[in-house]
Amino acid sequence: MNSKLIGIILIIAGVALVAWGYNIYDSAESQLGRALSGETPVEAWVGMVGGAICLALGIFKIK
Repeated sequence: MNSKLIGIILIIAGVALVAWGYNIYDSAESQLGRALSGETPVEAWVGMVGGAICLALGIFKIK
């Protein structure tokens, strides 16, 4: 597979993961949980951090 194609796929997956993680972070259930216990859901962190890593790798592959 072409390296640029893999980079584009990683960028798209990274954007989707960041959006998914932020959606979980901003949900009503998560806000209530943060208000009561102060903890952020692990799924939100995994989505946002994993998405950022995918974005960085995708940008690196395109160059």
